[in-house]
Amino acid sequence: MTRPDHDALYQIAEGQAGYFTARQASQAGFSWGLLSSHAKRGLFDRVAHGIYRLKRFPASPYEDLFIALLRTGPQSVISHESALAVYELTDALPTQVHITVPRTASRRRERIRLHTKEIGASETTTREGLTVASVPRTIADVAAAGLADEFVSQAIHQAIDRGLTDPTELHDAGVRYGGRFARILKRTLRERKS
Repeated sequence: MTRPDHDALYQIAEGQAGYFTARQASQAGFSWGLLSSHAKRGLFDRVAHGIYRLKRFPASPYEDLFIALLRTGPQSVISHESALAVYELTDALPTQVHITVPRTASRRRERIRLHTKEIGASETTTREGLTVASVPRTIADVAAAGLADEFVSQAIHQAIDRGLTDPTELHDAGVRYGGRFARILKRTLRERKS
C-alpha cells in the first residue's frame, strides 16, 4: 500500500485554489477511507461528490469555477460569460458556470452550462490559476451564443484598453470565427477610430 504524500497532495491542490479530486488524492497515496477520515477530522472539506478542499487553504473568488473544472475533467476550459467574468470585461453577470469540454464529455452537470465545441491549446490560457478560453475566443463565443451587442462591444473595448488583446488579434479572430462576432467587431473597431 502506498503511503499518503501530504506534500504531493498540497502541490496538486495549491494550483486549484485548495481543491482536489478523490482521484488526485489517490495518486498522492490517499485511500478513500483516509480521505473520509480526514474529512471527518476537519482536515479536508468535502464540497461535492469526489471533490475536496484543504481546510486551511486561503479562499479564492473563483471557487465555483475551480469546482466546475474539477467536476468536468482535465480537458475542460472556462468559457463564454464565465470567462468574461474572469477577465472582468463586461458588466454582464453569468447565471451559470460556462465550461467548454471535448465532444466526448457531454454529460450534464448541475449548475454548469456545458459547451462541446472543439477548443485548441492556442485558444486557451491560464488566469488566476484557471484554464480559460483566450480573450478573442471568449468574445467570439459569447457573440455566437447571442450575448447582447452592447456587452460584446463593451468586452472588445475593455480587452483592447486593458492590453488583453489588440485590434489585429481580434481582426484575425473575426476572420476565423466570422458570423455575428465579425459584424459586431467590425462596427466596434470602426467606432474606436472615429
